Amino acid sequence: MTLAPSDKALVPFVSVDNMMKLVHHIGIEPMLAGLADYIEADFRRWSLFDKTPRIASHSEEGVIELMPTSDGEVYGFKYVNGHPKNTKAGLQTVTAFGLLANVGNGYPVLLSEMTVLTALRTAATSAMVAKHLAPKGADTMAMIGAGAQSEFQSLAMKALVGLKSVRLYDIDPAATEKAAHNLTGMGLEVVACQSPEAAMEGAQIITTCTADKQYATILTDNMVGNGVHINAIGGDCPGKTELAAGVLQRSTIFVEYPEQTRIEGEIQQLDPDHPVTEMWQVLSGEAPGRTSAEQITLFDSVGFAIEDFSALRYIRDHIGGTDYYMDLDLLADPDDPRDLFGMLQRAAP
Repeated sequence: MTLAPSDKALVPFVSVDNMMKLVHHIGIEPMLAGLADYIEADFRRWSLFDKTPRIASHSEEGVIELMPTSDGEVYGFKYVNGHPKNTKAGLQTVTAFGLLANVGNGYPVLLSEMTVLTALRTAATSAMVAKHLAPKGADTMAMIGAGAQSEFQSLAMKALVGLKSVRLYDIDPAATEKAAHNLTGMGLEVVACQSPEAAMEGAQIITTCTADKQYATILTDNMVGNGVHINAIGGDCPGKTELAAGVLQRSTIFVEYPEQTRIEGEIQQLDPDHPVTEMWQVLSGEAPGRTSAEQITLFDSVGFAIEDFSALRYIRDHIGGTDYYMDLDLLADPDDPRDLFGMLQRAAP
């Protein structure tokens, strides 16, 4: 649906509270599946979008990024930070908000929180990709890193791939306990594990999502057997990785946007010309996905602006007829477009 501009040019705004209400209104698994459908649809029309690596401002503490794109009719961007040390101060590692605008006149048509929405779209993207790349019949996932993403990833894999069991491991036992508690009663067998090796026992899908901004080796080469699908989502900025280079060398690697992933993803460890396949090529039939049962497929995901665009588009299309947004007086709208000063003067007390 398209939100029609009001007489006062008010802009619909979805707050954190209303986003959470919308998720419960739709249902978390149906919403994850719906977001995945929107993301896949936009990947299939990849060539229509403006594409650029995100604009990042790095510091010792973390990173602040802008992620813009447009399909020629609608423009979208997301503001997002990543500060791994925030949790020690009781703060979120990632916070975000985003906006959609009409390309024709430049007016915003939606402003939304994207802290919750980014967690949902990241999980939806992972599961959408796993649906196409994971081995047939995959029903068990090792979740290495039980932070803010772990429950979303697990439920998205359940909704789209048919996941039955999730094996959790985190270096912090309290995080593992938190995730296991949150997933209780969600229709998954949840196994808390004492080591990453134990978590990977019997898993056909391995998801890595750790927060530390460093070159880390969460998965060593000898930990990964043939035939699995690896969903690597923790390495998402320069100087931050999770996988041993040997794992990459044995895998068929799939990415969102190579120009960004070669800077921020696991493949920053490899030669700049190491072959990778863009996921949109698989979805459009231009490139193969999984080609054998023994193949290791690796989705080196760093997040890309088109996924945020898809998520905002989904929200725009699902808030109509609900009470889960408010109108913001965000745009100056003088009776005479040339008389902004006159509007200001008339507002004097």
